[in-house]
Amino acid sequence: MRISIVTPSLNQGRFLREALDSVRLQHDPSVEHLILDGGSTDETLPLLQSLQDKPEWSHVRWLSRPDSGQSEALNRGFAQAQGDLIGWLNADDRYRPGCFDHVIKAFKENPSVDVFYGDYTLINSSGRLLQVRREIEFSRFVLLYHRVLYMATTTTFFRRRIFEECNWLNPELHYAMDYEFFIRLVDAGYRIRRIPHLLADFRLHPESKSCRMTETQLAETRSIMRTRSSITRVAFLGLIPQAAATLMRFTEKMLRGHYLVQYLAAPRDE
Repeated sequence: MRISIVTPSLNQGRFLREALDSVRLQHDPSVEHLILDGGSTDETLPLLQSLQDKPEWSHVRWLSRPDSGQSEALNRGFAQAQGDLIGWLNADDRYRPGCFDHVIKAFKENPSVDVFYGDYTLINSSGRLLQVRREIEFSRFVLLYHRVLYMATTTTFFRRRIFEECNWLNPELHYAMDYEFFIRLVDAGYRIRRIPHLLADFRLHPESKSCRMTETQLAETRSIMRTRSSITRVAFLGLIPQAAATLMRFTEKMLRGHYLVQYLAAPRDE
């Protein structure tokens, strides 16, 4: 199985090299890495230009031009990707060693599954470990009603057929496009499952949208939730499924011992 990785990028040059290395060091000779840059003005372009004509970076293809945002860049990359499996890696995140091995094995053993997501760690700007995040098995109810998207996009891999069947991110969404996309895929009948391995490092830093625009992202999520569920259109009734989703996620993580490892100094190698 050939893997394509799509990386949207905008002024994340100080982290991009780690993302690039994390793909190259998977030692997959057939991998394809597409960088869709939105017209960065930092060190991104000099970095990408420095990779040209070097054999060890022959798997990288990149384009830099203004776009309407992350969703447009990702859609362009998904449309160009040639792999059987397609991963979404933001420029400030990175894959962990062995990630592709776990992903390929999971897809080969589960031909009916269309999307896999995995566990991950949280790291800071300098790459220091903050938390280990072991997640729950897939639940549409929790996906729809929980205030936090528990499927980290940096651990998510799709079968190519999803995009061949014209499923794309909504370019009008800029913060919760992944949440809306996953719900739409599930409602269309695509199957999602979890890989119980640490696949990636998700970086928290002051410039990231996850840290900088928390309230805006939450507002966009709530707006999508209201359009997908008649229950949440009624303010009081909407609190019931949201509370239930939070309890379901908390209970499963507690029973599986995930909270015991969340603050370990270092994750177990996988």
